Amino acid sequence: MGETLRRTQVICRAAARVAALVATVIAGAAAPVSAEPLARQLFGAKTAPTAGAPAPIGFYSRGCAAGLVALPETGPTWQAMRLSRNRYYGQPEMISYLQDLSRYAATLPGWKGLYIGDISQPRGGPMTGGHASHQIGLDADIWMLPASRLTLSRADREKISSISVRTEDQTRVNGNWTPAHMALLRAAASDSRVDRVFVAAAAKIAMCNAAPRNDRAWLQKIRPIYGHNEHFHVRLKCPPGSPLCQVQSPTVDELSKGGDGCDETLNWWVTTYLDELRHPPKRPANPGPAPKTAKTYVLSDLPAECRTVLASR
Repeated sequence: MGETLRRTQVICRAAARVAALVATVIAGAAAPVSAEPLARQLFGAKTAPTAGAPAPIGFYSRGCAAGLVALPETGPTWQAMRLSRNRYYGQPEMISYLQDLSRYAATLPGWKGLYIGDISQPRGGPMTGGHASHQIGLDADIWMLPASRLTLSRADREKISSISVRTEDQTRVNGNWTPAHMALLRAAASDSRVDRVFVAAAAKIAMCNAAPRNDRAWLQKIRPIYGHNEHFHVRLKCPPGSPLCQVQSPTVDELSKGGDGCDETLNWWVTTYLDELRHPPKRPANPGPAPKTAKTYVLSDLPAECRTVLASR
């Protein structure tokens, strides 16, 4: 009896050890592999650009940048806004463009220049907030709020907000929209360095209705997109001599064919976008894995050269 009990206890202890080992193996297999850091965290942690030649690397919404230049926080005809974000770096072509456009803005009634929002982080890349583009130093946000004074303190620039130029139902411009806004956007799009300018659809429709017949070619570069009622977004072409910069396709020139894009804008806005807002499409029962975005990219999702940009001093 005693021997039988002893054997039973030994067997039970052995079984318990095997069960524990099996549980450990299963838990190890189920445990996630150590997650790779998000690219937006890595690039957002960099506080200064790389030294050396400027270079846009990759695509506007999937890349990084070397040798970026800081827009001075305040100039004779501009102020950089939300300085705490540290997103006022761009390719030299972008910095020159913004300064040129701000000088034109200062000639408009009620404007002393421009309030400039996000350009890029010091080394480009996905932004900490997940901003989809602005990754290679060739995108910039310009506020719709007229720059009435250029003496805003750093604290002022954190508190002040821009203005919306469209109605709540998104179908028309509101009372904040002025002829000066149209003149500024015409100048922004007419520059040969510009690939396209993103605005609220209501703003493009208003400009399509107001532009004379003999001055409409620039309208083709004006592209409607949601979320741009308080600012407009300028995107420059890849500068000459930038082999790592991925050209956006189709380009504006390929699309234009002499048109202004106004009919397409109106048809898309009324028949597609607004209808989807009112009647959101049903999600599939098994949608599968979500596509990667600027919020979820890891370093390996970006061009290989971005590792060097990140590691450079």
